[in-house]
Amino acid sequence: MITSVLVANRGEIACRVFRTCRELGIRTIAVHSDADEGALHARVADASVRLPGEAPADTYLRGDLIVKAAVAAGADAVHPGYGFLSENADFARAVQDAGLIWIGPPPGAIEAMASKTRAKQLMGIQPLTHVTEADLPVLVKAAAGGGGRGMRVVRHLADLDAELASARAEAASAFGDGEVFVEPYVENGRHVEVQILADTHGTVLPLGTRDCSLQRRHQKVVEEAPAPGLPEELRQELSTLAVRAARAVDYVGAGTVEFLVADGRAHFLEMNTRLQVEHPVTEAVFGLDLVAQQLRIAEGHPLDSDPPRARGHAVEARLYAEDPSRDWAPQTGRLHRLSVPEGVRLDTGYTDGDDIGVHYDPMLAKVVAHAPTRAEAVRKLASALERAVIHGPVTNRALLVRSLRHPEFTAARMDTGFYDRHVPELTAPATDPHAPLAAALADAHTGSGSGSRFGGWRNVPSQPQVKRYGMAGGEHEVHYRHTRTGLETDGVSVVHADAGLVILEVDGVRRRFEVSRYGDQLYVNTTALTALPRFPDPTAQHAPGSLLAPMPGTVVRVADGLTAGTPVKAGDPLLWLEAMKMQHKITAPVTGTLSELHAVPGQQVEPGALLAVVKEAF
Repeated sequence: MITSVLVANRGEIACRVFRTCRELGIRTIAVHSDADEGALHARVADASVRLPGEAPADTYLRGDLIVKAAVAAGADAVHPGYGFLSENADFARAVQDAGLIWIGPPPGAIEAMASKTRAKQLMGIQPLTHVTEADLPVLVKAAAGGGGRGMRVVRHLADLDAELASARAEAASAFGDGEVFVEPYVENGRHVEVQILADTHGTVLPLGTRDCSLQRRHQKVVEEAPAPGLPEELRQELSTLAVRAARAVDYVGAGTVEFLVADGRAHFLEMNTRLQVEHPVTEAVFGLDLVAQQLRIAEGHPLDSDPPRARGHAVEARLYAEDPSRDWAPQTGRLHRLSVPEGVRLDTGYTDGDDIGVHYDPMLAKVVAHAPTRAEAVRKLASALERAVIHGPVTNRALLVRSLRHPEFTAARMDTGFYDRHVPELTAPATDPHAPLAAALADAHTGSGSGSRFGGWRNVPSQPQVKRYGMAGGEHEVHYRHTRTGLETDGVSVVHADAGLVILEVDGVRRRFEVSRYGDQLYVNTTALTALPRFPDPTAQHAPGSLLAPMPGTVVRVADGLTAGTPVKAGDPLLWLEAMKMQHKITAPVTGTLSELHAVPGQQVEPGALLAVVKEAF
């Protein structure tokens, strides 16, 4: 029987596994990098072991250090989580060789399926070895790992070599394995997968389907179970293929078989020999704890011969610290507050006051809603996200809410090209027009006491007051006038105002605005604002054509032969930044000449750092 488990992972993943272990009375052990010393997963574990360093290659991808940590901490089992070494057969063997229980599939099964090239060969599918124009578009894909890393769509043959090199570098950084392959790219299919459980007694159970079609950069954003609108015959085919894949490698444990569904046909993608990020939707529908099932299987217990009955529908949204309007640029900084309404599930690796760093995936949390029908689950999740309190870096919250309410999604007509088609409309700025006024009123009462209504105002009745705020979509200027009878502003009456709460009446309807502030940053309900000086500094400008770092990260590559004086065309890739385990391409904004180049490989940069300047040709 397992009594103590080390989780060879971090963040939300480790916290999720720890939760089940605590419920079962199992001691928990964390590993943490130096960057994660104060992270939630390291704080909630019964014990933690430091992995010296910050980058994944020096810490969470060091199987030798993790095995030593497990032995030193007295663990009798290792759970790999998902990501990092979870699909590394050598790591699984090292765990077993150390006399520890491996909570996962046999190393041979991992070896057969963790490499997508070998998995496809096992299923009778051959990758492309020589790509021609007739094969386009194609998908360059990392042979190991997942999460959209090491994946590139290639539509022009001339781009293939560069995308291969970029994918290899990203895969090596994320998974410690730079092998990539090329396969045909199925346009606008649905991403459907089957959850399986298999024990050591020969039982393999398929636990329904999930739809994971809403993706950006080939990484899932919204997932649901069961996959809606599939004919029963296709559902049965998917389950049969999933069981066949598992039996082909004598699989044991929890795993997922993934497919693209297009034109009523199922195209095998891969088998993930681990638990998936989206496993909570299956748990909600089947009333199971999949981590508990993994532990029972590792202890040798048999599965029930029949799967439990599915009930209702579940939808999960991944909340990322990223800006979808700026090519999904990841964001860093202090997460001041994160909470969601009751009635939905929140899986996260962060608590209020934690810092979001540059070294790891930018996912903050997963929010999951379960209801009797799909429409009810979608409505419930959209409402919970809309009312969630998220104070900190920019997130994809607004995009998630709009996605869940988009007609294509509500009608279950989505596919993997959803965001390619709809990002502009889903990311258009939309802020409450009365939020800046509420912020100005609350600002005036900061430090004046909660019982005061207008004691903080210093006004000359004949002179309108002005405050400026930066917010999504640009700057907003507030004009108001204070008189003996109260505040005068166009069409708005002030019912109450103090430092934390403002109540405004507009056309006879009263609305509450809760205000929180962190330095110059304010949050009015869900609208983020930055207090600005009334007169901007005219010197805070950059030359036209300046390329600024959109995020903190590391310059990993500069285009071959690129120096000051090099002619460039608009859209040409100039350099690559790596941040949060992804590589981000920085391109020329205009056609002209590279007049300045400040970036060098290996350089650490902060947001807004000047990387290069392109002087436009006229």
